[in-house]
Amino acid sequence: MLEGRCCVVSRLFCSTCETENDWSYMKYMLDLDIKNGKRPMKIDSAEDEHHPRKCTKMLESCHIVETVCISLQHPKDAVLPETDQKINEPLNVCQGVHDGGDSIDSSDSGIQQSDEEQHAGDSSDSGSLLPRMNRDSSIVCLSRCSRSDYGSLASLNRSFREIIRNGEVYRWRRLNGIMEHWVYFSCALLEWEAYDPIRQRWMHLPRMASNDCFMCSDKESLAVGTELLVFGRELRSHVIYRYSLLTNSWSSGMRMNAPRCLFGSASLGEIAILAGGCDSEGRILDSAELYNSETQTFELLPSMNKPRKMCSGVFMDGKFYVVGGIGGRDSKLLTCGEEYNLQTRTWTDIPDMSPGRSSRGSEMPAATEAPPLIAVVDNELYAADYADMEVKRYDKERKLWITVGRLPERAMSMNGWGLAFRACGNMLIVIGGPRTHGEGFIELNSWVPSEGPPQWRLLARKRSGNFVYNCAVMGC
Repeated sequence: MLEGRCCVVSRLFCSTCETENDWSYMKYMLDLDIKNGKRPMKIDSAEDEHHPRKCTKMLESCHIVETVCISLQHPKDAVLPETDQKINEPLNVCQGVHDGGDSIDSSDSGIQQSDEEQHAGDSSDSGSLLPRMNRDSSIVCLSRCSRSDYGSLASLNRSFREIIRNGEVYRWRRLNGIMEHWVYFSCALLEWEAYDPIRQRWMHLPRMASNDCFMCSDKESLAVGTELLVFGRELRSHVIYRYSLLTNSWSSGMRMNAPRCLFGSASLGEIAILAGGCDSEGRILDSAELYNSETQTFELLPSMNKPRKMCSGVFMDGKFYVVGGIGGRDSKLLTCGEEYNLQTRTWTDIPDMSPGRSSRGSEMPAATEAPPLIAVVDNELYAADYADMEVKRYDKERKLWITVGRLPERAMSMNGWGLAFRACGNMLIVIGGPRTHGEGFIELNSWVPSEGPPQWRLLARKRSGNFVYNCAVMGC
């Protein structure tokens, strides 16, 4: 079944992995196989205490024996659907580590395959995903693999490819709280890069196929579920381009109930909320919509208390917040925010929630400044003050902003434009670069707020344009 692909298996199951973590799960799996009438895997005896136990499996179609060592522990409170039995230990599947810092094509992490790979996958398929293991238990193992490896896994057989392409493995990950965050950003008008901070890998997405009007229009971006959405305008209407992680390709054709641009948005798992903005006639909107990436549908929500555009959105404590922006009859800067409760479907005003602008920018026209640069980590709201190069934290009890430290020194911007400030798992990241003539570079800096005052660590640097047009973080 795995002829010509043994290298993939060896990366996923490390031969030097210590197996003393939880052999109780292996015994559980063996007992389950015996109960179901399956011949169990052969387990080497442990007579030599100086060598870790190894699991020997026969790859019958290749007539070879491959010795692999796996350490299996289930995620806490995970449920195997066939047995409804809970396993209280976490699952750890040993695998190899890629060399860091290499720039690769996104097809390495998607499921694009050559004709040769597809033919091999089709011809070597079987009813079981992993030898001697039922399907649900196999998905448990696959879900713990890095999603950087899913492109290679998809080439093993038709069953692997199907559960990755249809998103089943990602739905299982989301259900059990397994998540990796990748950063997606654009420093060229129709080109997107992705960065995996765990593997330290750069990936180049396929180029967007759009017209010149879309390329030069204002664009917003949003990552939700396994999708990256880019919103803009073509000649006569708004348009949404959708990048799918499952197919590593772009498509278009979705439409909101009330098409808009310059809105605030944020995602939570497979859903996202888009609030405010302006329509094709330039009218500022008070409407909001909920997008479900599983069904690819938009649902109108109750209207906000105030119309606003050029605002920002975040999820915090399970609620959606829209902050700042421009609104009112005179299109003035708004300092308030609004909270949307998904259970009660109501909006509540929150005064002085916007981090505001520096005194140095107080005389600028409202539309010249970027929307508030805000992000949430561990249900705490942070803001980047681009003018004073400071990081602020929002005190939810006292409803005021507190300066906690400095931004990275080379994180330059033009009134906040061209700089990205995002949450990435338990980190805050700043993406930007110094203003230079000619070819420049982009830097990704990170800080973990739970570790103390801001101490920025350089995650990566790459030769690139140093103006970030759009940025989103996909967690799946």
